[in-house]
Order: sequence, then C-alpha cells, then structure tokens
Amino acid sequence: MKLALFDCDGTLVDSAGLIHEVMARTFEDFGLERISLDATKSIIGLTLDIAIARLMHQPHVDDRALAMTAHYKKIYGGVRTEMNFREPLFDGIAPLLAALMAKDELLLGAVTGKSRRGLDQICASHGYEKTFFVSRTADDCPSKPHPAMVTECCSEAGIDAKDTVVIGDAIYDMQMAKSAGASAIGVAWGYASVPELIEAGADFIARTPHDILDWMERHHA
Repeated sequence: MKLALFDCDGTLVDSAGLIHEVMARTFEDFGLERISLDATKSIIGLTLDIAIARLMHQPHVDDRALAMTAHYKKIYGGVRTEMNFREPLFDGIAPLLAALMAKDELLLGAVTGKSRRGLDQICASHGYEKTFFVSRTADDCPSKPHPAMVTECCSEAGIDAKDTVVIGDAIYDMQMAKSAGASAIGVAWGYASVPELIEAGADFIARTPHDILDWMERHHA
C-alpha cells in the first residue's frame, strides 16, 4: 500500500482570498496596518498563531498573537458568509482525486495548517467527507514544517514514510515531507514559486493536477 498526503489551501482549494480578507481585518481590528495579499500567501500552510507572529515579524507567539488568533477564528465564518467565499477546487483536482480514489493500492490523506473544523468544512462543501483515510490538522500536531503530521498519518495508516508522498504548494510542505522521510511533490498553481519549492526539497513539480497522477503511476504503482 502507498499513501498520498495532500495539503489543502493552495493545493486542493484556492482559499487565499478568504484567508487574506480575514487576516487583513484581524490586523486592522488590532490597530495594525492592513497586510498585503503577498504577505498572506507567504504564511499559508503554517499554524495560525505562528503565521500571525511571523506576519508581525516576531520570532515567537506572544499574547497579542494569541489574541489575534482567537479573533481571526471568531470572525472567519462571518467574513466567509458576507463575501460569499467558497474556496473553489483548483481546475483538475476533482478528476485527480477521483482517479486516485479508484486505486486499490493507494490511500489518501490530508495534512493541513487549517483547523479540524476548517478541513471538515472544505470536505463537506466539495463532497469529500469520506475521501481522506487519515488526516492531521493544526488542532492535532505542531505546525509545518515539523514532520508530525506526516509521521502520525503514516503510523495510523500502517504505511512507511518511504511509501508516502506529500503533495503541497508551500515550502513548509516540502520541508515537512523531507524531514519525515517521505517524497515531496510541489504544485505550481499554489502560493509559493517553483524555485522556492525546488529549493525546499521538492522531488517533482506538478504543473497540472494530471502531472500528479502521472508521477504516482510511475513511482507508486
């Protein structure tokens, strides 16, 4: 058996617009300058408290970062509804997941910096409640690039890290995969650049979701 672990934001769904609007409002509500979209994209994938601390150029999470984290979570649902954000799947993701789910020798999982509630919400909105055999979120493990999300998913699935591939759009996904001893596929349609993904350890760059299927058939057949 093989295991494919997917990041969520920037890999499966295009959620940058929503994340940015909630983050920008959080900064404004705390009397800070509204951050840029590029700044938001640079921290997508990290656990929320660490992401906020990094956006404030702080080396550690302090009380203000924790308060802002709580505020972000409080206003998230309202902003999502108000602005009608729905975090659409990237083109080609639906057929990719359908093709991978049809493979008896392959299990799918999710490893995300989102909360458990956030992942469940995404899965419910796209009909993927039963797609992922294993999953780890920011509620379960230390922030990426710590390898715990991968190692715990491998342990639960009973599959060795060498038989596992992590698919993500962030440098943190690549670093997490390599630290855990798994393969790493970087996706070119997400929020980090291809050179950044390669420098972070990507074994392969997928330009389209179909490229992931091709890679899986060559390496995890």
